Amino acid sequence: MRGATIVDRITESLLDEFTKEHEISHLPEEKRFEHFSSFITVRRHYGESFDTEDIVVGSGGDTSIDGIAIIVNAVLVTDVEMFSEMAQQATYLDVTFIFVQAERSANFDGAKISSIGLGVLDFFSDTPRLRRNESISAAAEIMSAIFAHSSKFKRSNPTCKIYYVTTGKWVGDSDLEARRKHVIEDLENTGNFSEVDFTAIDAATVQKYYRETKNAIAADFVFANNAVIPDIPGVTQAYLGFLPFSEFLKLVQNEDREMKGGLFYDNVRDWLAYNEVNTEIKTTLNSPNRSRFVLMNNGITVISRTVQPTGNKFHLEDYQIVNGCQTTHVLFDNKDVLDDSVMVPLRLIGAQDEAVINDVIKATNRQTEVRKEQLFALQEFPKELEIYFQTFPSSQRLYYERRDRQYDRSEIEKTRIVTPANLIRAFAAMFLKEPHRTTRNYAALANKVGEEIFVKGHRHEPYYTAAFALYKLEYFFRSGRLESKYKPARFHILLALRILAVGDNLPRMNSHDMERCSKDLMGALWDTTKADELITRAASIVDLAAAGDFHRDRIRTEPFTKRIAELCQAEIARSLPK
Repeated sequence: MRGATIVDRITESLLDEFTKEHEISHLPEEKRFEHFSSFITVRRHYGESFDTEDIVVGSGGDTSIDGIAIIVNAVLVTDVEMFSEMAQQATYLDVTFIFVQAERSANFDGAKISSIGLGVLDFFSDTPRLRRNESISAAAEIMSAIFAHSSKFKRSNPTCKIYYVTTGKWVGDSDLEARRKHVIEDLENTGNFSEVDFTAIDAATVQKYYRETKNAIAADFVFANNAVIPDIPGVTQAYLGFLPFSEFLKLVQNEDREMKGGLFYDNVRDWLAYNEVNTEIKTTLNSPNRSRFVLMNNGITVISRTVQPTGNKFHLEDYQIVNGCQTTHVLFDNKDVLDDSVMVPLRLIGAQDEAVINDVIKATNRQTEVRKEQLFALQEFPKELEIYFQTFPSSQRLYYERRDRQYDRSEIEKTRIVTPANLIRAFAAMFLKEPHRTTRNYAALANKVGEEIFVKGHRHEPYYTAAFALYKLEYFFRSGRLESKYKPARFHILLALRILAVGDNLPRMNSHDMERCSKDLMGALWDTTKADELITRAASIVDLAAAGDFHRDRIRTEPFTKRIAELCQAEIARSLPK
C-alpha cells in the first residue's frame, strides 16, 4: 500500500535486518516489504537459496500480485527455457504456484482479497483481461508451458498457494473469511488444481515465518523400537531401529503437508521418479503385503548434528537423509494410503565431525551407480571450495552453499551465498565459454561435473573468480546500475568480462598459470573503479552483439557466444598501441 508505513516495531526491525542481509537498502520501504514478504512465504516451500529479484513482480500492471514463485519438482523455475529442459527429461511434474500480495497496512482489506483472487484467476486464464507487466507475462509464459505438459501431472494436478501479507491482525472477520473462501472456490472450480490455499498472514505470523527462516531443520518424533550402538570415535550417539509410518512422516513432512526442504542436501543422488526399483517399492506399499516393507527395504540413514533423546522421544536439529532418498520419496508420495502397519528401517547417527559425516555418506552410497570422480565432485571438491571461499577478507568473502539452508542462521549478507547451480553456470560461462548452455541446456553442463567441472586437481581460484564476478554483476542489477534488459544475457556478460580482462586463451585448469590468470581477474573485480569499467564495457559488447534484441532465441545460441568473443577480441585489438 503506497503511502503507508509499518507501525509494528518488531516487523520493522526484522525488515531492517532482511534489508541489510539482502542488500536492498536502496529500495523504498514498500518494495523492500514486497521482497521480505515474498522471501518468508516462498522459503516455506523451497529450501535452496534464491534471489527475491527473480520472484518479485510488483509494479504497474501487476494484477494485484507482488510475488510469483513457480516450483517444479523441487526446483524454482524462473525461465520458460529452464522449464522446457526439465520437461524433456522428467517423467512426472510436481508443480506448486505461489502468489504473494504484500501490504504494509495494519488492516486486512476485503476489496484487496477480491482483487488478489481476480488477479490469480486472470493469470491462469486462456484469455486474460488484466494488463500485465513484463514480469507477470514471463511467469504466465512458464505457466502455459507447464499446462501444455499436463500429461505429466502423474502425482496430482498443481497446487496453488496465495499469501496476503499485512502488519495487522487476522481475527477471522466473517466478511473477510467469506471473500477468502470465495477466491478458493473460484480457483477450485477451474479444475486445474489438486489443492488451493489462501492464507492471510498477519504481523505475528510474519514474525514467526521470518524466524523460521533462521532455524535449522528440526523434528520431534517417537523412536521406541531402537537399539543403541556402542561408542564410536567421532560419533556422539547412534541408533538402529524402525519407525511406524506416522513417526517417519514427522521427519520428512512440514506443517503444510509438503516434504521439508533441505532433507537431501548432502545426498549424492536425486529423486529418480518411478524407475523399476521405485515402482517395485510403490507396488509393495499399495499391496496387502505392505507390512513386509520393513523386511524388504534398507530404509533410511539420517545424520543429525544435534540428537536429544528423552526416553523414546527424540529431538533432531540440522539433520539430513544421506541414504534412502528414493525410499523417502516413494513413501511420501503414497502417504495418503499408508498407515502404521508400514514400518521404516532407520539408522540414526549423531555427528558433527565433517570427516565422519563424509565417510558415512561415501559408504552408504557405494552401492549406487556413482563413479569415484562423481563422488569427489559432489562431496570433496565442494567442501574444498566452501573452505577456500571463506579465506578472503569480509569485503571479498563469498559463502559456497554445499547444503540447502546451510547459512540460514548466519548473520551474513545473503547475496554472498553461492549455490552449486549458479557456480556451475558462472564457471561454465567464463571459463568453458558456454554461456548459451546456462539455461537452455543446463543438463549438459551438469553432466560435465566430475569431467570438466569440479575436477580433482582443478585450481580453486577460477571458481571463486566466476562466483565473485556473478556477485558483482547481480549487485549492478539490484542497484539499477545495469538495466534489467541485460538479465537474459548475464552469463554472456561474464564471458565478455573475462576475455576483456585476461584475454581469450586460457591456461590449463590445474596450472599455476591459471592461478595467476584468476588472481589478475580477481584484482580487477575487487577494485571498484576497474570492476565498474569492466562490467560496463562487457555489457556494451553484449548490447552490440544483440543489436538491442535480448530475446532468448537470439542470445542463447552458440553463434551468439562466438560473436561475443569476436567483438571482445576486436575491442582488445583496438586498445593495443599502434
